[in-house]
Amino acid sequence: MSQTRLVRTLALAAVLSLTVAGCAQNTEDDSAGPSGDGGASADSPGVPENVVLPAGDGSGECEDVAIAYIGTIAGQNAALGLNILNGVRLAVQEHNDANENCQVELLEYDTEGTPDRAPGVVTEAINNESVLGVVGLPFSGESAAVGDSFASAGLVALSPSATRPDLSTNGWDTFFRALGNDSVQGPAAASFISENLGAESVCIVQDDSAYGMGLAEEVASALGDAVTCNEEIRTQQVEFSAVIGSIEATEPDAIFFAGYYQEAAPFAQQLYDTGLEVDLVAPDGVRDNEFVINAGDAAEGVYFTCPCVPSGGFTDFTSAFEELAGAEPSTYSPEGYDAATILLTALDQGLSTREEVLDYVREYNGQGLTKNFQWDETGELTDTPVWSYRVEGGEIVQGEQIG
Repeated sequence: MSQTRLVRTLALAAVLSLTVAGCAQNTEDDSAGPSGDGGASADSPGVPENVVLPAGDGSGECEDVAIAYIGTIAGQNAALGLNILNGVRLAVQEHNDANENCQVELLEYDTEGTPDRAPGVVTEAINNESVLGVVGLPFSGESAAVGDSFASAGLVALSPSATRPDLSTNGWDTFFRALGNDSVQGPAAASFISENLGAESVCIVQDDSAYGMGLAEEVASALGDAVTCNEEIRTQQVEFSAVIGSIEATEPDAIFFAGYYQEAAPFAQQLYDTGLEVDLVAPDGVRDNEFVINAGDAAEGVYFTCPCVPSGGFTDFTSAFEELAGAEPSTYSPEGYDAATILLTALDQGLSTREEVLDYVREYNGQGLTKNFQWDETGELTDTPVWSYRVEGGEIVQGEQIG
């Protein structure tokens, strides 16, 4: 962020800082250090009294069953997938430790985050008859490429992070979303940009992914005449001088970047180098420590919107996650944990077919760490919070609930 931009947003930073009691995940020790998922604050959601946890009451009984994580592990924007996978791993570990008579195997399949690779990987999982439920896929493009396959196999798939709205309009009765989609995030982001930041003119930059294009459309629709320019970039693009030159010519108050952190980091760096006075807002696909690391000084002051709930108040979860993963939970880690928990509670009851697990999820109504999970007939949740975050002091800190 340029010095002039920093001054321009100082008032909002002060407001945000009132809701941030520090950058520590552990609410019992404010000196515990910086957070990877929004520091705990007075407004951080705590663990709900009626939360359903993967350990259950320890009475689960099952035999020769498995769930799968399917998504990026070592491919593009892998950190976003690993955030989820480690949440799933923790849920399975806690479940198996507590349920001697129901040992669930977790199988992990790497799509590398691409629509081209995902179908073959999903077919491999489908052909494993022990897999009764899936947490995945993280990204919208790969989710669109495999929805028909899951539906044909009758294999339930809970996505903790795919947000493109039209994924739930294809008639796939096996698709369930564990968060609000971009028809929720888009208007929330637009409201944050116009009301919280006071921006009257906004430039939207979108990548060529299904996620980026869909989110850009939602934000643009909500902003209306405030959108003064639209710029398109490519996945894996690293040079943005022409795009930034076009943005400079329109002199917007804010930029909304619809895409992933892999492209957002160099974009932010090059934007920073121009000294342009503009607020940069990015969505959940950018809200990761990898963006902060790769963007360097340019990350400071960048805002995020995300239909992900901050885990600052989930003290036990955070401690256990750190012990398992060697890192703090980040974007969609608790959502992955919640999604896996739902599948595990189905298996605890002795459900042993894909049809039984699918019916269980379809009728599910239970409280997770992040929200209450109950779906409509299209696989969309009825509880869809959206939060803001900001980079301060090189760390992602929690802002406020904006939707």
